[in-house]
Amino acid sequence: MSQDVTLPGTVQPAANGLKGFDADTVITAGTAAEFASSGYAFCVRYLSRGNGQQSGDLSYNEALDILNGGLALMAVQHVAPSGWEPSASLGTEYGTYAADNSLSIGLPAGMNIWCDLEGVAEQVAAQDVIDYCNAWYDAAEKAGYVPGLYVGASCILDGQQLYDLKFQHYWKSLSNVPQIPTRGYQMVQHASETVNGIGIDPDSTQPDAEGGTVLWLKL
Repeated sequence: MSQDVTLPGTVQPAANGLKGFDADTVITAGTAAEFASSGYAFCVRYLSRGNGQQSGDLSYNEALDILNGGLALMAVQHVAPSGWEPSASLGTEYGTYAADNSLSIGLPAGMNIWCDLEGVAEQVAAQDVIDYCNAWYDAAEKAGYVPGLYVGASCILDGQQLYDLKFQHYWKSLSNVPQIPTRGYQMVQHASETVNGIGIDPDSTQPDAEGGTVLWLKL
């Protein structure tokens, strides 16, 4: 998919200890400004798993509103319903859609877009999850993005298997999930709450043990 628009701003590494949120709700310019004035530094919004953005997912206009409202921006792809079965081919498919939809929104190369790993069917072999994740990574990286991995409940993989993936950016969910040996997490999710009238999952930034940080778009 060709990129028809480019959002303003620059890709920047996150500072330590900044507060932000992820939300499955469209963020208006006014709401973004309210969050910024309440001490929030960034927002993570959703990309679809299919061809083209779906209603309620991140769009160019919403991204512009978020940035103009004073928040940095990243994007995460919706995960399949719980009990799904990953594979290498599915990783390529979903990763390609994540990249194409990011390009169509105007998200620039070099920033993090996130793969959501959670809710995997119990019977799935670890190798199938590994193949999925690495294929998703390859598809997003090919488009110029820096892939990150959100580690949620029922991810199947243990800490070492997660670390051995191609990813260098990890986001810890609120769930009880493995630690990433040697590296650790760059973003941590906290208990859900309602702020400025919308439901959010708060997040905070931190450098990992190798000095890595999340990479976002900011004016």
